[in-house]
Formats: sequence, C-alpha cells, structure tokens
Amino acid sequence: MRPLEDILVIDLSQFLSGPSASLRLADLGARVIKVERPATGDICRHLYVSDCEIDGESTIFHAINRNKEGYVADLKDAGDLAKVRQLISKADVVLHNFRPGVIDRLGLDYASVKAINPGIVYGEISGYGKEGPWKSKPGQDLLAQSLSGMTWLSGNADDGPVPVGVAIADIWAGALLVTGVLACLVRRSIRGEGGLVEVNMLEAMLDYQFEPLTVHLQDGSQPERTATNNAHALLGAPYGVYQTADGYLALAMGSIVQLGELLDCQELTRYTDPKSWYDQRDEIKQILVDRLVTRRTADWLAILEPADIWCAEVLNWDRLMHSEGFQVLDMTQQVTRGNGTGYQTTCCPIRIDGQRLKAARGSCDLGEHNESIDRELAIAGG
Repeated sequence: MRPLEDILVIDLSQFLSGPSASLRLADLGARVIKVERPATGDICRHLYVSDCEIDGESTIFHAINRNKEGYVADLKDAGDLAKVRQLISKADVVLHNFRPGVIDRLGLDYASVKAINPGIVYGEISGYGKEGPWKSKPGQDLLAQSLSGMTWLSGNADDGPVPVGVAIADIWAGALLVTGVLACLVRRSIRGEGGLVEVNMLEAMLDYQFEPLTVHLQDGSQPERTATNNAHALLGAPYGVYQTADGYLALAMGSIVQLGELLDCQELTRYTDPKSWYDQRDEIKQILVDRLVTRRTADWLAILEPADIWCAEVLNWDRLMHSEGFQVLDMTQQVTRGNGTGYQTTCCPIRIDGQRLKAARGSCDLGEHNESIDRELAIAGG
C-alpha cells in the first residue's frame, strides 16, 4: 500500500508548478482529480516546448499529468462550480496556482473551502506572493529565475545572465508545496486540523540559493563566476567542466597539487597554498584547459578515479540511457492513456520500503472521467 492511498486531491492548477506537485502526490498513492476548463483544458496541453507531440498535444503535458483523472468544469458556470464544490467537500487536499485574487473571485479561496470542508489541506502556488508590486506579474519560470538573481550563477564571467535550462522555479515550487501539504496531512492525522500551505516561485528560487545568498548577506558581495569553465561561483579550482580530446570531463573539489602530479602537469604543483585555488582560480583553470584537452576522457578517468579524485565523464542523454549505471536505476516507465496510446516517461525518484513507485496510467483526456467520478462520488448536477 502506498503512503497516500485513500487521500483524495482536487487539483485546479495548470501549467507546471501545481501539476508537478499533484504528480508527486499521485506517485505516492493519492487519487488526483485534475479539473480543467472546457474546450481547451490546461494551457499546458498546447504549451509546446518541442516539436514532439503525443495525441496532438504537448509532450510536457503528458509528462507532468500522468496517473491523474480528468474532470472538466467551467468554474465561472454556477452549475459546474456547484459540482466542484461537492468534489471539494469530499477531498483531503485542494491545489491551485491561480494569480492572487482569481480564486477569491471564484469563491474557492481557503476560507470558503474550509467552510465546506473544515479538515481540508489547501495548497496554493503564486508567482511572487500576495503582496507587493510584483504580485500580479505572470508567475512564469524564466521571469522568476531572472528576478531572483539566479541567472548570475551559471555560465562564465563574460556570458551575462544565464538561466537554468529546465523549469527549476516551477518544479522546486511544486516540491515545496508537496512538503507543506504532507506536513499538514500529518498534523491533521494527529490533531484533526487541516491547513493552508502557501508557496511562491520567487521564494522557491531564493530558497534554492540559500548558500550564495547567505554569503551575500555577510559581506555584500555579488557572485563572481570564473573566466572559463565556471560551474559554481563560490568554489575554487578545479571545479568545472573541461574539454578533452574526445569529449568533456567534470572535475569537482580536490587538491591542485595532487592534480598536477596525476596529470603530469608541473605548472599546477606550484599552487601549494589552498587559498590560491580560489584566489587564482582563473589561471589554474586555464592551465587545466590546456592540459586536459591533450588526451581522451577515458585516459584521464583511468588516472584520476583510482586516486579518488572526484571526476566524471559528461554524458548526453543517449549515452546516459545506454549506460549500465542508468539502466540499473530503472528510472523510466511505460504508461498508457485511456485511448490506448502508450508512451515512455520518467517515474518517481522516491522508493518506499525498497519499492520503485510506478503507475500504468498515462495522462488523462479532457473530461475523460467526469461521468465515472460523478457516479462514484454521487456528484449531483448543478
């Protein structure tokens, strides 16, 4: 039995942040009913991040909405809204990620929902919180990354701001919402109290930067990326990714002197003071650039790994998925939609009692389960 079986989640969210939270709750065993607007549904169905489609809709929708039941309702229609209220009255958790004020106008704010279901755990994600001049800005990943200072941590010193190449603000905000929801479910099981969980994407990005921001709060410094091969603005050489004769090699923390000996690079052995590994990291990294490009990645790994130097080959997805190290993790799964369309996707990275959490159900069609849900949960027409 999965930990959240018997937990019913009504998910009013769309795009990425909220659906990523309900995806994880579904992975953990919750029953998730995804409520979407008529005709178009979740905008993510048509939010194209590539030219790869599944059943004519964006792959990203299918990736993030597997293992959920589809329910269509127009929240501006009194009859449909009445049915959603009935669903909520039977639920354990409600999620949404509307901009501040929208949910209040729909009459589904926390106070209103709590009035019909006192034990509800109510989770909401906004872009920038409910107060201040940014509260009405679009809660979008790139915008949240940009406002948070995050973009000054990646890339090299002369690159300008560089965003992270995945929707990190959405996904981390979703993970934080799950954390809060689970905490409230535990409290409810002990004391019978529900609760309101509020997360916003900007704070999620600030939380993600707890390390460099704590440094900034002490000395006021801005992140200083290295001229080349930057991988972490706060770390000295050799930390970075280096080109070799046939690929790339990642080097983490380690002794520059030892590296010089192992790489047969006498120039590095003169940096005996560990402080110089940070203060003179640009020139040290340039020496590594010139040296590591002279041999194949496998040659360097054969020297460095036996000496317990923290290093790794830099793989692309194709090579990763053909590697034994990836295959033994069993991190993908085949799921099937209600219409029979099957597709491969990733699965939950959490194991419970030694078991990988997989589910066979693919993403829901728009309103696919209205009839069965209404019948099973005795939802009366509005």
